[in-house]
Amino acid sequence: MVNDIFIKRKSIVLFSDKEVESEKLVSMFEAARWAPSSYNQQPWRFIVSTKDNKNDFERHLGCLMDGNRLWASNAPVLITAIAETMNPKTKEVNNYAWHDLGLATASLIFQATLSGLYVHPMGGFFRDKAKNLLKIPDGYEPVTMLAVGYAAEMPYNANEDLINRENRIRTRRELKDIVFKGTWNTSFIKTQQKS
Repeated sequence: MVNDIFIKRKSIVLFSDKEVESEKLVSMFEAARWAPSSYNQQPWRFIVSTKDNKNDFERHLGCLMDGNRLWASNAPVLITAIAETMNPKTKEVNNYAWHDLGLATASLIFQATLSGLYVHPMGGFFRDKAKNLLKIPDGYEPVTMLAVGYAAEMPYNANEDLINRENRIRTRRELKDIVFKGTWNTSFIKTQQKS
């Protein structure tokens, strides 16, 4: 049986305007800091903007594609997750940077969930615009943007599509379809159940 934290995690689209406490944000980044990485390179960086700094927040919001901007504008926190693309020692491409950033981001998300927060990762943003507006230097690549906050208790002027999206049933592929034994398409789950 898996821990409830994995079931509670959800990418919501209806955020409350309640401010996220700074200590909760710090704990999220602390969790990310302790994620594993290839050769302990820790190739992750995060740029965070909160609604209490309108200029920073608007800059972040301006990087999002329209569909995400529609609902993410209600979240009190926006974060850009960034991968350091080169190995600083060898000066070669770090092929594991995106994977390692994913591990750090997952750690951040689960810490947020433990704190009663919701995190919605987004790929729908303009990377070149983010590099420019957020002043991300060469050798670093924005990979994901995250909206963070509390769930709205009552839908606030949300359109019907967002309300339906928020309330849809979450689905996942069956284990037999994603975990294989020895070779592709030999179900690990089926062979384990026979034992």
